[in-house]
Amino acid sequence: MRPATVRQAATPGIETPRNLAARPRRAWQPTGSTDRLTLGGSPAAAVPSSMIISAASDYRAAAEARLPPFLFHYIDGGAYAEHTLRRNVSDLADVALRQRVLRNMSDLRLSTELFGETLAMPVALAPVGLTGMYARRGEVQAARAAAARGIPFTLSTVSVCPIEEVAPAIERPMWFQLYVLKDRGFMRNALERARAAGVTTLVFTVDMPTPGARYRDAHSGMSGPNAALRRMLQAVTHPRWAWDVGLLGKPHDLGNISAYRGSPTGLQDYIGWLGANFDPSIAWKDLEWIREFWTGPMVIKGILDPEDARDAVRFGADGIVVSNHGGRQLDGVLSSARALPAIADAVKGELKILADSGIRSGLDVVRMLALGADAVLLGRAFVYALAAGGQAGVENLLTLIEKEMRVAMTLTGTQSIADISADALSRVTRERAETISP
Repeated sequence: MRPATVRQAATPGIETPRNLAARPRRAWQPTGSTDRLTLGGSPAAAVPSSMIISAASDYRAAAEARLPPFLFHYIDGGAYAEHTLRRNVSDLADVALRQRVLRNMSDLRLSTELFGETLAMPVALAPVGLTGMYARRGEVQAARAAAARGIPFTLSTVSVCPIEEVAPAIERPMWFQLYVLKDRGFMRNALERARAAGVTTLVFTVDMPTPGARYRDAHSGMSGPNAALRRMLQAVTHPRWAWDVGLLGKPHDLGNISAYRGSPTGLQDYIGWLGANFDPSIAWKDLEWIREFWTGPMVIKGILDPEDARDAVRFGADGIVVSNHGGRQLDGVLSSARALPAIADAVKGELKILADSGIRSGLDVVRMLALGADAVLLGRAFVYALAAGGQAGVENLLTLIEKEMRVAMTLTGTQSIADISADALSRVTRERAETISP
């Protein structure tokens, strides 16, 4: 690894060490209720007291009200015309559960084992790029919320907060997500730093050999003509976000990339650097050196076809994530809920199967488990909650999901996570799943 040096951050007058572990950071101590969260003595994201929060959709509405449009639509949108984005939600909602009664459900158990860890429920927070732009030092807040609820947090390659800032902020090990990029030096550097920080599980994203086209980003100001000016004007008209994140949440760069490059990596640099580093030549052989280098659990994220799942087994992966990148890559592909049953039929028991895309509730978690997943990754929903309520918002969302899971398990007669299978689905849903061919 390169030696730690002091570099200029994206904000003049603020210095950030390349090795953030070398200098103590301000302690994050959330106080107050779920409605109003204070961080380090200053008000952080706050849900208006008049707003009732009963589901992830309420957090989405609160996030839309608080965030500048370029940020809200970046997390809310998908690729092209967003058909797959919508199907992720609607197809999962169409999965009918099989209600059972008089089953003595007084002893529900939501905990499960995954990659040598005990999870309070079969949920982990997914890797989401730029999470630190949705709340002040957002990755730290989200990681703390996950740890408080006994589940893993997955740090994105393109996070605002670097590995060395997030890992010491929580007591349980975190996961780390990595892309296959042309700059193999960066990949090795990131893996070395993740290992040094105590990361246990590597989530390897393979469905981005080239970026998907996201029409919404051009309209919202994330990209397109005069994007920087449009983003600045939006920030001015959203003063709560501008104060809490725009001013107090600095530096606004990509910590993991900046630590490697030795210079700040702002939003425009992020778009340019990633665009130049996507690798369309990626093949299974390119993952071999990573499997040799990384000795911990390795999960391949972005699987939609049973044959690719079988390849992951042959490769020696510990797990896969059935995922279409939240509908943000190739529009028109199967939703994760539709792709999952055939993949589970092909490789269930040979590795762990996780699923993401479209999950908005505890009922959705149970649906995914019944379709064949061992656990799920939660993405957009936690970012909505983070934007609206900071760490407390994410903790509350996870509490809601747990309660919804308990209701679904009680009324489907499944006392433990191991009990959730296709038997928890209605006969119509099971027959429809069997007709889906890859």
